[in-house]
Amino acid sequence: MALLVLIVLGATVGWLASILARTEAPGQILRQMATGVAVSLLAGLLLNDGTMLGSLSFVALGAAVAASIAALVLYHAVFTRRAKAEVEA
Repeated sequence: MALLVLIVLGATVGWLASILARTEAPGQILRQMATGVAVSLLAGLLLNDGTMLGSLSFVALGAAVAASIAALVLYHAVFTRRAKAEVEA
């Protein structure tokens, strides 16, 4: 159950990040959702005693949300800077 919760949570955070960043390209939206899923799974695995089958602690849930948000902020910072550099070149 924890695995499913973390996948849905990460995808939702990635989708909301794409809305806030006004991303319109489907490929970029899917990349943001995949980033959210990957980071939330990693954080959940690390803070849920290494298990994904069973219950999910509130600490692991909170860490998954925080880590997904932090990773997506970093993602936007890197790719926004890269896009600006390509436009200026």
